[in-house]
Amino acid sequence: MKRALAAAFLAAALTAGCAAHPAPAVSPRPPRPPKPGVSALRADLASCFRTPALRGAVSGVLVRSLKTGETLAAINPGTFLMPASNMKVVTAAAAAERLGWDYTFTTKVVAAGPIEGGVLKGDLVIVGSGDPALGGRPTPEGFALVDRWAEAIRAAGVSAVEGRIVGDDNAFEDEGLGSGWAWDDLAYGYAAPVGGLNFNENTARLTFAPGAARGDPVTVEVRPDGSGLQVDSTVTTADPDGEVDLRIRRLPGSARLGVRGSVPAGKTDVTQAVSVDNPTEFLARALKLALAGRGVTVSGEAIDGDALAAPVDIASASTLVTHVSPPLADIVKVLLKASQNLYADTLLKALGRTASGGPASTAAGKLAVRDVLQAWGIGPDQYIQADGSGLSRYNYLSADVLVAVLTRMYYDERHRDAFMAALPVAGVDGTLANRMKGTRAEGNARAKTGSIANTRSLSGFVASASGEPLVFSMIVNNFNAAPSDALDAIDRAVVRLAEFRR
Repeated sequence: MKRALAAAFLAAALTAGCAAHPAPAVSPRPPRPPKPGVSALRADLASCFRTPALRGAVSGVLVRSLKTGETLAAINPGTFLMPASNMKVVTAAAAAERLGWDYTFTTKVVAAGPIEGGVLKGDLVIVGSGDPALGGRPTPEGFALVDRWAEAIRAAGVSAVEGRIVGDDNAFEDEGLGSGWAWDDLAYGYAAPVGGLNFNENTARLTFAPGAARGDPVTVEVRPDGSGLQVDSTVTTADPDGEVDLRIRRLPGSARLGVRGSVPAGKTDVTQAVSVDNPTEFLARALKLALAGRGVTVSGEAIDGDALAAPVDIASASTLVTHVSPPLADIVKVLLKASQNLYADTLLKALGRTASGGPASTAAGKLAVRDVLQAWGIGPDQYIQADGSGLSRYNYLSADVLVAVLTRMYYDERHRDAFMAALPVAGVDGTLANRMKGTRAEGNARAKTGSIANTRSLSGFVASASGEPLVFSMIVNNFNAAPSDALDAIDRAVVRLAEFRR
C-alpha cells in the first residue's frame, strides 16, 4: 500500500511539471507508438547507446520500476564511471540525511573591542560557518547584503573603526580547491574555491567592451569592486560576424587573471563569471566599502585572519550583525537545479564538522558520506569520492549506486518532497530547461545532469506513458564525439522511458 501511494505521488509530481547545456536534437514522437513490453524497451535503450558517434565510449545504464522494484533495463550497471555532476546527487542526499532540510548556516559580525563615543576601539570581525549562499542564490544579493550589514553596524552606534575588518574563516579547513580539479578550470566561476567565509558565490564578473574595428583592444572590467583580481588582458576586437573566443587563466594562490582572445565588434553583452582567489578577503573588502558608503571610517585594512600572527580575541566580543542562511532545502534546490559546485563542496565539508568544534574538512565529509551510504547498504567498495560536486575526474560512481541513492530519497517520506522539488525538470527549468521539449518527457522527467570533458550523465525519475514511476541513471564516458551526441543518446533514452507501456 505504501509503495502504491508513493508511486501515485511521483506520477502526480512528475506530470505537474543551472549552467545550461545546449539542447540536443531530440526527434518528435514517431507516428506509431513504440512496441509495448520490457523486451522492446531494452532493445530500444541499447540502440540509443550503440550509435556510431559513441563507438569506443563506455555507458552505464540502469532503469527500475518504483512500483514493482523490477529492473527494466541494465547496461554495465555496476561499472565505475566518472559521474560529473551526478556526484551532487550523493552529496545532497547525504546532507539531507545527516543535517536535515531545515539546517542553516550562521554568520556574525562582532566588535572585538569597546565602542566609545561611536568609535570601535578594535577590530570588526566577520565570523563564518561556511554559508555558501552568503550574497548568492537563491536570492542573489551581492553587495546589497553587506550594505544591510553596514546599516546595522551604523545603527548600533559605530561611526568609526579604529582597527581592521578581519575575516574569520576557521570553521573550515584552508584548502579551498578539490582534489583532482583541473588547473585550467580554476579561473572560471564554476571552480570557485570553498571556504569558511564565502561571498557572492566567490565569483566576480568580467564585462567586455569591443572597439570599433578589427584589431582594436577590448576594454575588460571586473565587477564588483573588492574582488582583488588583477586583470591582464590582450583581448582584441574581431569582425562583427565573428565568434566570441575567450581563454582565461589564473593559477592557484594568484590574483592575476590572464584574459586572451577576441570579441566581435558591436557585441556588448559578453560577460564571464570568474573565481576570486581569496573569498575571505573579498567579503572583508566588500564590508569595508559598504561601511565607507555609510560614512563609517575604518583605519585598518580588510584582511583574512589567517594572515595575522595571532587570531583576534573575540571571546568577549559583542555581536552587531547575525545573518542566518536559507534552509538546506533552498540551498540544495540551487545546488541541483543550477548544478552549483561551490554549494556541493561546501555541504561536503559541513558534513565533516567535528563534535569538538574543529575545522570542517573534505576528508571528514567523505567519512560522513561513507557512514550514510553504508547505512543504506552501499559499501565503500562500490564508489570512489574525491569531492562533493563532481568537478574532479577522480570521482567514480556506477548507475547502480546512483539508482540506489535516488530510490532511498524517493521512498523516505522525510526526503521525497524536498528532493524531488530540487531536481531540474525536463523542458522547464534548471540545467534541463532546454532539453526534451516537445516530448512525453517534458514537464515529466526530473533528473540531475552531469557534464565534464568526454562525460555526460543524467540520473533521476520519469513517469511512463501509463503513469508507472521509474528511476534511472545513465552515464556515458570516454566518447570522442560532439557532446551533443552523448546528450542526444541520453535524451532519446529518457523520452523512450516516458513512452514506455507494458
